[in-house]
Amino acid sequence: MNAEIKFSIIVPVFNRPQEMEELLVSLANQTLKNFELVIVEDGSSEKSDFLITRFEQQFKIHYFYKPNSGPGDSRNFGMDKAQAEYLLFFDSDCIIPKDYFQKITHFLHETPLDAFGGPDNADPAFSDVQKAINYAMTSFFTTGGVRGKKSKIDKFQPRSFNMGFKKSIYTQLGGFSDIHPGEDPDLSYRIMDAGFKVGLIKDAFVYHKRRIDLEKFSLQVYKFGVVRPILMKWHPAHSQKVYFLPSLFLLACAGMIVSSWLISKVLLLPLMLFISLLFIDAILATQNIKIALMAVFASFIQLFSYGWGFMKSYFFVHLLNKEERVVFPNFFFKK
Repeated sequence: MNAEIKFSIIVPVFNRPQEMEELLVSLANQTLKNFELVIVEDGSSEKSDFLITRFEQQFKIHYFYKPNSGPGDSRNFGMDKAQAEYLLFFDSDCIIPKDYFQKITHFLHETPLDAFGGPDNADPAFSDVQKAINYAMTSFFTTGGVRGKKSKIDKFQPRSFNMGFKKSIYTQLGGFSDIHPGEDPDLSYRIMDAGFKVGLIKDAFVYHKRRIDLEKFSLQVYKFGVVRPILMKWHPAHSQKVYFLPSLFLLACAGMIVSSWLISKVLLLPLMLFISLLFIDAILATQNIKIALMAVFASFIQLFSYGWGFMKSYFFVHLLNKEERVVFPNFFFKK
């Protein structure tokens, strides 16, 4: 008989008591509770501590409050407190399907891994905007469909909304860096480069809430774009040409719009074809015309915001060889 696998779930939280409650409810409903939960309150003014007494009889909970130092450092703090062999990370705005721990436990018994991750999906209860943003963040036309869907070990990079690894990895490599966002791909690269076996558990998905409005979503993906050239500088072996595509798309769209105004409207046809394909794919994915229309808009926000952030960062960090912590100080937490 296989020995039971134990997990320490580590969740940093900052001013999200409502989302934290939904996460706790989903953990209480698990069909297999082979875990402890370590909550790290990262300097919140709206604390989640009042929720502990409600759930502590259903599974083991450790709650800690610390000054704000960012999600990466808070996860490191939680790892120091964790007891189990495997460390597992969720974002505080995740909802965990009730059979999640059954699935990952079975998978790891059958296919042992040092580190792993799973996809994220949209819950049917999410708003139309969240579903549209979910499409934009997972579609082949916007991200290549790589978010949580690459099964090849050398391609898959676990992300902190659904990520796990052995505690021995933390002991050997250290934890998350002070950059944010980008602290999770940075650690994933270090884990892979150290030779650990990393894999995707494709059936172990979580419901991950998206930004509730498109303005916040635009800022989020802009930040993703900024950190990518920084990660390319830190981990040049993992640089890929595909990272340039949103910026090239942004420039191509600008070129087509200007050319159509100066020369001929016919030059807009490639852009119109892309919009049509995007809309058809969004309808097939969402089964809702309204959400599909919003998804097209969200997709352009994703591509343009990410592309602009990438171009700006690449110009300063790679072409001008500026120090990233000087050019983008707000992307690094001070402990």
